[in-house]
Amino acid sequence: MAVTLGLVAFLEAQPGKGDDVAAFLRTGREIVEREGGTVTWYAFKVDDTTYGIFDTFETEDAREAHLSGEIPQALGKAGPDLLAADPDIRRVEVLAVK
Repeated sequence: MAVTLGLVAFLEAQPGKGDDVAAFLRTGREIVEREGGTVTWYAFKVDDTTYGIFDTFETEDAREAHLSGEIPQALGKAGPDLLAADPDIRRVEVLAVK
């Protein structure tokens, strides 16, 4: 199978909470390691308040499992303390991979 599906999520940290958002994202790697359907998972920083996640999947079932898995649950618990707004999560289609 080929990696054709993805998710992009942008997270806007509350003022002064950027380091906490970064720490939260670093711990997310441990959770995603247990997800068999997540092919790749990246956490990134755009600037001092904007962070994000990009992940890829081979099947829609794997993407849906991720969306209902531990990462969104953890984000739901930590989000009100860390984020200035709800995460902006978008489904994407992967067009090319190297």
